Amino acid sequence: MSSVLNTVSSLRLSRVYNSNNNNHLRLPIHSVLTPPSVSFTRRRLTIRAADTDTNEVKSKAPDKAPAGGGSSFNQLLGIKGAAQETDKWKIRLQLTKPVTWPPLVWGVVCGAAASGNFHWNLEDVAKSILCMIMSGPCLTGYTQTLNDWYDREIDAINEPYRPIPSGAISENEVISQIWLLLLGGLGIAGLLDVWAGHDFPIVFYLALGGSLLSYIYSAPPLKVLKQNGWIGNFALGASYISLPWWAGQALFGTLTPDIVVLTLLYSIAGLGIAIVNDFKSIEGDKALGLQSLPVAFGAETAKWICVGAIDITQLSIAGYLLGAGKPYYALALVGLIVPQVVFQFQYFLKDPVKYDVKYQASAQPFLVLGLLVTALATSH
Repeated sequence: MSSVLNTVSSLRLSRVYNSNNNNHLRLPIHSVLTPPSVSFTRRRLTIRAADTDTNEVKSKAPDKAPAGGGSSFNQLLGIKGAAQETDKWKIRLQLTKPVTWPPLVWGVVCGAAASGNFHWNLEDVAKSILCMIMSGPCLTGYTQTLNDWYDREIDAINEPYRPIPSGAISENEVISQIWLLLLGGLGIAGLLDVWAGHDFPIVFYLALGGSLLSYIYSAPPLKVLKQNGWIGNFALGASYISLPWWAGQALFGTLTPDIVVLTLLYSIAGLGIAIVNDFKSIEGDKALGLQSLPVAFGAETAKWICVGAIDITQLSIAGYLLGAGKPYYALALVGLIVPQVVFQFQYFLKDPVKYDVKYQASAQPFLVLGLLVTALATSH
């Protein structure tokens, strides 16, 4: 149920000039002054090769590709170092960034566990799987595609080989994917409310609220959340942790105020995770005047803010569990924090740009296991 996740102001991508020596991108000054548009209206995205509208662009690998040719596996996951692809379905999958789905899917698991009312029968398993599809492929996919659409000018600076700035997928195809994923996710949410017998369609409204939050984060002229590194990253953290947890718990039980507060507190750790992704976009954020935390504080300070948000939040949750008379859960959570700290020093604090993927792959499994420990603690 994410809704949120990583999106930016809408400029006009002008031309790609080819020369005998190299290819380079120029963004004209007048395009920066062009008023942004909220609606999904057709705009010209011109890429040279030949001057064409993006709706007519045929799939082709862009001239500027990642070093080493890229990985097909990374392409399917939608992460850095992806191979160039011409198959439209693989490109569509890449835009949804499947690598971002697991935290949302896990959030549903945590919510179901915290409800204390999940049973290992066919009906409950089917409900949970449908809720995971809503949260992950549909609404996270919607958020990521929307994010890439509005981030196309930043990507043209930072990662010009990505599908949208490279012209590998057309404007109409991107917009149709955004609508399909959004409506699919909202439709599943409504179905889950009916299936659960809710008098008030809480899952639907959670899905709708999260989707709106994603749009506010991503789209001009609102784009309020991404303009501020603190608020924007907290919104991302809440989308990855709180919203799917709330959906899972509401589906199988009752969403209580203490759980809302606890998960929002846990979302501060999500803020730290979101900062990890800001380091690779420093150049583009500076160019477009976005105050991400690495831009506002510098990379050295921001990386310590990042690990502090992740570690201090989890230690606070462990303290809460200890005070609530659940020492074994608190001890288990502390045990899961230790390897995260080790990987922070081993990878992230050394070079947050070079080792961002390796750090997240190593440390985040322990963070999400800590979420489950907390969920199980609250269910008893």
